[in-house]
Amino acid sequence: PTLENVMFLYQSARSAIGDFQWSVCAAGRHQMNMCNMSLLMGGNVRVGLEDNLYVEKGRIAKSNAEQVEKIARIAGELGIEPATPDEARKILGLKGLDKVNF
Repeated sequence: PTLENVMFLYQSARSAIGDFQWSVCAAGRHQMNMCNMSLLMGGNVRVGLEDNLYVEKGRIAKSNAEQVEKIARIAGELGIEPATPDEARKILGLKGLDKVNF
């Protein structure tokens, strides 16, 4: 995976369908680089231990929260305010835990 791949896929989709909501969900050692590229291009991101055990090179993340905190900090430094859980549910069209029957 390369940053050029992200650019190519984004540009191809934009020329085919116009404006759209998009996200990067990358797995493995390039996860944060791909997520950073998405943020810089106006996309959304998703991180988690199920995709990458590391929070940085050579250091295993203690939790999903540590990865979320890292990408939220990076977004903040770029002037991007991360969505709250309720805002994310609305953006993604999810019904929320209070409306699940289990």
